[in-house]
Amino acid sequence: MHPLLLKLFAKRGIEDIKQLDPEERQDFENWNKVLSKEELTLEDIKLFCQSQIDVIENKWKDLNLEDKKKMEMIAPHTVYKTILQTINAPKVVREQLEKQLLELTK
Repeated sequence: MHPLLLKLFAKRGIEDIKQLDPEERQDFENWNKVLSKEELTLEDIKLFCQSQIDVIENKWKDLNLEDKKKMEMIAPHTVYKTILQTINAPKVVREQLEKQLLELTK
């Protein structure tokens, strides 16, 4: 386990990953995977952002979660979505251009 995660566990009094709920465990596994690599790839960043978006969107589905808590998640959700859109923008633009050029060659 990465030293930063060990420090976080110690600070929160967590002795074993089994103490985490499923969402927290998924976050931990993602963080540990990212932190364990020497160098992050663009794909790693995309996967991390998408996993965080999924966690937030799943929390929004929880009918027991207060609206105030749901509202607090809008900013991080927007940041992760913007990062993904920025990463994917060249691909989307390329696909649109290819589609346009295909239409022109018909």
